Order: sequence, then structure tokens, then C-alpha cells
Amino acid sequence: MASKFSPIINADELLKLNLSEIIVIDARAGVNAEENYKAQHLKNARYVDLNKDLASVENDPSNGGRHPLPSLSKFSEVLSKLGISPSSHIIVYDDKNGSNAASRFWWMLRSIGHEKVQVLNGGLQDAVKAGFPVSSETVNFENTEYPVSEWKLKTAYIDDVETARNNNESIVIDVRDKNRFDGLTEPLDLIAGHIPGAVNVPFSENLDENGLFKSPEILNEKYKEVLKNKTSNAVIVHCGSGVTACHTLLAMDYAEIEIPKLYVGSWSEWSRNDREMALKKIK
Repeated sequence: MASKFSPIINADELLKLNLSEIIVIDARAGVNAEENYKAQHLKNARYVDLNKDLASVENDPSNGGRHPLPSLSKFSEVLSKLGISPSSHIIVYDDKNGSNAASRFWWMLRSIGHEKVQVLNGGLQDAVKAGFPVSSETVNFENTEYPVSEWKLKTAYIDDVETARNNNESIVIDVRDKNRFDGLTEPLDLIAGHIPGAVNVPFSENLDENGLFKSPEILNEKYKEVLKNKTSNAVIVHCGSGVTACHTLLAMDYAEIEIPKLYVGSWSEWSRNDREMALKKIK
């Protein structure tokens, strides 16, 4: 699903925009994220919560993982609560180079057909460094109505991954860091390891030494080599819980490669089910 908008916007480009014509979204996640937002955020930014707004967190991650997608009706309510309409130009940022929740929000918006959404390259830090104003003031805005009818971007379920990992015509990409993929460490889920047959392409490789996205040309060359001419229907991308995988989907879109399937449940779901697992590095 092509967009006329670049999915990435640089801080210097953001500075040139009229604040009254855009909606800035703070998508920082993790411990004290909302408190950090209240203490200081980019001027006029509105806060979105990963667990409450961008996921439907359940007690049983074995069914959908740690961050399942919310229902379409719930996401419609979230967008309406944020004052977002189908015509809004949205700039979303976090403080983890887009890998926290900014890319997840970008993917969700693109998946409902919203084109005018961009992730801030370098996130909060680069915007502050560039001189974008910050504030601790509460942002006032009116609610809107944003009807949501379907997820238009491709997703994969656990059985799809089972089929794909055993099929030479398909590829399953795990974007977690190498130590997690190799089963040497696991900070979030119960079991360390990876889905057998998956290839490891850490999302951090999308960024340069300054924490900015590499050029579209470099990313295009990289992922064309990884994908080896496979169509988007034959490619499944995952991470721990379907959040940082969106960073790689964002990088692919930036590189003008069709967005492949997202396995939302990811390792957090796979590792809690009776599925084959590679639990240690094979030397």
C-alpha cells in the first residue's frame, strides 16, 4: 500500500512546518513514559500509550503475544480521543530512534489507510538538538470522529509462521538483537531463543552511527539482498511482541520496498505455545 508521504521526517524539516497544521504525537513507552511526557515533551505533542492505546494487553500472552492489536473500534476511539481525523498530518516520535512505539503507531495508521503520517528521524533527542521547542503544558484539543473499518496491511498468525518457516519460498525475519536471537539473553519473555528457520536481521541495522535511519538507497540494497526477490506475501517480520518489528517495516517502506507481513504475536506468543524452538546458538 503505497503512500505519497515519506514515512520519515528529519528534525530540520519538522522545524519548517506550521505547528497548527500538524499533530505531533509522543509515543514514548516503558517505565514512567507518561510521567516523562508530562515533565517535558515537544511543544503541542499529544501522548499515546503503547499498552493502553496501541495494544489490547491480555493476561495470557500465549494468545496474541504481549502486545496484540486493539480492536478496530478501540483504535477508532483512540484516534478520536487524540483529535486525529482522516485528513490529519501526523508526526510521531519516541526516544528510542523510532523502535519504542513510534513505528508501531505509524504501522497501525498506515494499516487503516492513513497516508499522512511520518516518524521523526532521531526522535525526541534530535528534535531538541535541532531547536524544536519543548513544553510541559497540557495540550488542549477537540475530539474528532475517525471511523476505522479494517487493517489493510498484511499480518501473519502463528500457523502462518509455522508454514512459512518450513517453506523455501518464504522467509521469516526476526529483528531482535543477536544475543536474544541466539538465546544468550532474554529480558522480557520466559524462554530465550528463536523460531527455527527464522533469519536474524536486527532492527538496529536500519540506523547509522548517529542513530538516524540509513538512506533509502542503502536500506533498499540491504533488504533486497535479505529478501532475495521474494514477494511481500512470502515475507513475515517479527520481534518480541510486534512492536520493534514495525521499525523494520518502516525502514522497508522508506526504502520503497512493499511492506511485508507483520507477525504481531512474535516470540512472546510463539515461545508460550507448543511449537518447536531453537533454544541455543548452534556452533
